[in-house]
Amino acid sequence: QVQLVESGGGLVQPGGSLRLSCVASTSIFRVYAMGWFRQAPGKQRELVAGIGSGSSTIYADSVKGRFTISRDNARKTVYLQMNTLEPEDTAVYSCNARLATSWGGDFGSWGQGTQVTVSV
Repeated sequence: QVQLVESGGGLVQPGGSLRLSCVASTSIFRVYAMGWFRQAPGKQRELVAGIGSGSSTIYADSVKGRFTISRDNARKTVYLQMNTLEPEDTAVYSCNARLATSWGGDFGSWGQGTQVTVSV
């Protein structure tokens, strides 16, 4: 089990930016695919962005062009840069580490989540 600790959430106005970070407690971070999921009140959890061990990326259509996922294997950290935030981006964002070959299902390890609120 990988321990994941997220940071960087908060309150931001529409159009603003935030950067989320997730630090992992494994010596083999580089082999894990890392993802950011979010869950808004009354909605199912959804994949926001994922990055594979080879740094291939995938994004939800709703965030393409606004969010960027990246990883620093030396720091065992995955980032989510969120620009041009919209009220619809308000949710709890959780970091995920998995060895699975797809992003479906509740696989791998999860962080505790960090709240992102986009509001005037």
